[in-house]
Amino acid sequence: MPTNLLRFILALMLLPWLWTAAGAQAVSFPEFRNAVPGHTDLTYLDLARMVIPDLAADSNGFYRGGLPIDMRHIEGPDSGGSPPETSGLSNAGVLAVKAGGKDRLVMLYDLGDSPDSAEGYAVLALYDVTGKPKLLDAVNVAVDRSTYFRDPGKLSVDANDDVLTTMSTHFNSSQGYVITPLIMVRDDKFELVDMIYTFDENLCAYRRTQDVAFQTIADGQPYAAIKVTVTDATVPNGESCDDQSPEAQSHAISVTYHWDKKTSDYVKDSDALDKLAGENAKRF
Repeated sequence: MPTNLLRFILALMLLPWLWTAAGAQAVSFPEFRNAVPGHTDLTYLDLARMVIPDLAADSNGFYRGGLPIDMRHIEGPDSGGSPPETSGLSNAGVLAVKAGGKDRLVMLYDLGDSPDSAEGYAVLALYDVTGKPKLLDAVNVAVDRSTYFRDPGKLSVDANDDVLTTMSTHFNSSQGYVITPLIMVRDDKFELVDMIYTFDENLCAYRRTQDVAFQTIADGQPYAAIKVTVTDATVPNGESCDDQSPEAQSHAISVTYHWDKKTSDYVKDSDALDKLAGENAKRF
């Protein structure tokens, strides 16, 4: 078999692994004591202390501290609860991003339960580490109990800018609730694009899932369009249950966010995801 053909076949075989590896490298969870790349005298703990000033390791290597610095909620002043009086965490999600053509570092700290809200409290922090380290912005992005970066973590909307994807979730015995914020960085400040609400059920007769996928599409605007597709799938499991098993089905709900120069913001082309959220709410 010709060498070039062998290489082509090998490349096809490796593509899924390479894609997974690349995705896995986007968000990292380094030890707080590790040095930030390119800075022998700067650790991730130093960055974390810009958010939680007294954060320190205990005897078990877990990190504890008091209240974080004051910050707004990503949805606005009427959203979110208070931070816990004591913070405890073992690490944070770390993501390198582009913002306005500049290299920035983003860290996501899930601080646990809020004392006065059903939501948790999670800090999304933006840093400039290209020179003297500086905290540029910090917001509470918790919209449910547990908060993480959502794969892929970031979407490139032009050569100089990324949009972030986080997620907040909680589960009970048969239901899973997920809220996915899309977040821009402009002028070194976080801005909310939109919230995407999805809902999974795992019942006796069937499982219903709503998976989210993202795609950026160049459309001649300063920032690429963002297409969000929720695949709503119902799969019967063949069990004998009191409820009648539904038929297997799957359909996609898509909304595309286009950049509007007049409003200087992303605008969605339909309310399909809002309708889905309303339909899901009736199933809670």
